[in-house]
Amino acid sequence: MSKKSTVTPLHDRVIVKPAAAEEKTAGGIIIPDTAKEKPQRGTVVAAGPGKKDEPVSVKPGDTVLYGKYAGTEIQIGGQDLLIMRESDILAII
Repeated sequence: MSKKSTVTPLHDRVIVKPAAAEEKTAGGIIIPDTAKEKPQRGTVVAAGPGKKDEPVSVKPGDTVLYGKYAGTEIQIGGQDLLIMRESDILAII
């Protein structure tokens, strides 16, 4: 039985679960972990309420694109997640 996370981001912060990095190229070449690029796509796990007069526009379950060096890596319940400002999110896809 998994335990639901009780972490709630504040203000305009968003918690994102990064998508898994590709392990093979289109040509079938296997890429070692040390050479993989960080994914720039993920799923919103939780979002704060936003700033005064500026509500957050993403919601849990949205798939988003974010900047290459966006966010701070955290671990909650054994999952590797990122916490970032909503302004670090480039697009909802």
